[in-house]
Amino acid sequence: MASKISPLSGFPELLPEQRAVEQRVLDTLRSTFELHGFAGIETRAVEPMDQLLRKGDTSKEVYVLRRLQDADSGNDSGLGLHFDLTVPFARYVLEHAGKLEFPFRRYQIQKVWRGERPQEGRYREFAQADIDVVGRDVLPFHHDVEVAKVMVEALAQLDFLPAFTLQVNNRKLIQGFYTGLGVPDVDEVMRLVDKLDKLPADKVAALLVDEAGLSVEQAAQCLALAEIRASDDSFVARVEALGVVDPLLSEGLAELSALVQACRPLITDQVSVVADLSIARGLDYYTGTVFETRLAGSESLGSICSGGRYDALASDGRTTYPGVGISFGVSRALVPLFTKGALVADRPVPSAVLVAVSDEESRADSDAVATALRANGIPCEVAPTAAKFGKQIRVAERRGIPYVWFGPGSTIDATHQVKDIRSGEQVAADPATWTPPSEDLRPQVTSVSNEEKNQ
Repeated sequence: MASKISPLSGFPELLPEQRAVEQRVLDTLRSTFELHGFAGIETRAVEPMDQLLRKGDTSKEVYVLRRLQDADSGNDSGLGLHFDLTVPFARYVLEHAGKLEFPFRRYQIQKVWRGERPQEGRYREFAQADIDVVGRDVLPFHHDVEVAKVMVEALAQLDFLPAFTLQVNNRKLIQGFYTGLGVPDVDEVMRLVDKLDKLPADKVAALLVDEAGLSVEQAAQCLALAEIRASDDSFVARVEALGVVDPLLSEGLAELSALVQACRPLITDQVSVVADLSIARGLDYYTGTVFETRLAGSESLGSICSGGRYDALASDGRTTYPGVGISFGVSRALVPLFTKGALVADRPVPSAVLVAVSDEESRADSDAVATALRANGIPCEVAPTAAKFGKQIRVAERRGIPYVWFGPGSTIDATHQVKDIRSGEQVAADPATWTPPSEDLRPQVTSVSNEEKNQ
């Protein structure tokens, strides 16, 4: 007796109509990135463990490679699957620096693996889409602005997604503020303040006093800074009103102000850009601008698009390669929407036309029609059997194919005809020149609101 197949938690698999949505997302991201001159790369799936663990205490998240013949593991020992695309990219830059032109602009769309507890929006295997700009020794700040604008532009084209907010901050600002405030351990304070999206403010304040050694007054100042949010540069005056002075703070304020101002033309009903001074990002390699992004109505997912400036992640001891990047969690954003039934393609197949077959002897004629249609870029398929035409039409209906094509041998006046099976309209057509309306050429993504699902 065959054993029952059970799904693996944390490894989402998509149905065809869901995969069509994901493909639309990936194609949109890719085309937008390339419009801005970003070159596509792909890095290997595995990295040495010492490289993977450079970014912090993540050893429990790494899937370690282990051959079944353990005694013969050899060079495979000490390798793990990458759990993001930034660390592999840093290694890639160092390894290929002599063949790259700097500043190097790359996009990367790949699967990554992370051994964490599966939950909504968090998976053990998932797709990410990253863009980064890396320089040699120096990288001007305007690239921080650029990567933010490019990702916002790409996401804004995905108008079937919920509205989203890009939250921006600057580590120089918060580090300078904490230094000017005289806190004993800046990194520890930053780590604790980063918990504000998970813990109440009074709990974080207590941790700042008990674990970071701050006075009650210093803790209150840190929380006052974290409460500041603005969609324009009004946050600058609010920070200055707190009375803390430090050169790094001033530099961070100026950079964050420039970024927010540069992004203002991109703001729409779908897109918000907000200076959020509670954002720190937990990874210790960020040195300047930091990004997080949240979907309206899905805030429980946390950030679906994050990143920032890193000035020292990649270095060979002689040359440093500073960079700035932002990563969109494709699976993190899409899979929960699929699970809720809020996002789907209007058909599970790419075919826009099913070419009918009168009888098996004339299948070659139907194949010739399909070839002519495909020459015009029209996805199509030939009916699987020469069943009655009513049954062939039902095949198209079940597969979501909007048109059925009938050759001359199956029509009264011996002409090619195409039928829109949704409206019932049937007209004469030439397979060499006919094209469907643009909205029927490819599967269209549809978003379903809660109101529509409940009707």
